[in-house]
Amino acid sequence: MPTKPLVMLLLMLAGWINRQQQDVIDYLKEENKILREKLGKKRVILNDDQRRRLAIKGKTLGRRLLEDICCVFSPDMILKWHRRLVAQKYDGSKRRRKAGRPRIARTLEDLIVRIASENPSWGYYRIEGQIKILGYSVSRTQSCSARSLLSDLPAYNTYNISPGFRQVSHVNRCIRSMSAA
Repeated sequence: MPTKPLVMLLLMLAGWINRQQQDVIDYLKEENKILREKLGKKRVILNDDQRRRLAIKGKTLGRRLLEDICCVFSPDMILKWHRRLVAQKYDGSKRRRKAGRPRIARTLEDLIVRIASENPSWGYYRIEGQIKILGYSVSRTQSCSARSLLSDLPAYNTYNISPGFRQVSHVNRCIRSMSAA
């Protein structure tokens, strides 16, 4: 019969731990009430991360326990946040892509800008041909959109060339530079 005192000791220990946990919960409830009184009628605004944490913890507790514990937010609101979290998980928003044609690779864009800045008299077709010779596949539209980044380059601004199309031909540019000298 030595197991009976051991069981009795375990039950007493479990009851003591349960009582201590209940005291901690009562203290936290009272602290929440005091903080709510200090806050007054002002709304408590939470960010998404705080809502997410409360929703996850609230769902594990359940509605009945939340009704006893909650004083700042209603149990319905906490469970509503959880429903939104679950709906957001399955709505496919992470797999959505932006509308339109995808951007070209940054390295290819840099290459187009470098070729266009080194050869300001070249048009889109010629740049596209050079890119194809180098082994890349690019359309004229893509080289046009990459070349539109050239408005910041000083080479295009000195010759008064807009990035969209050539306004001054190579011959005219040579004539102007000779007459200016």
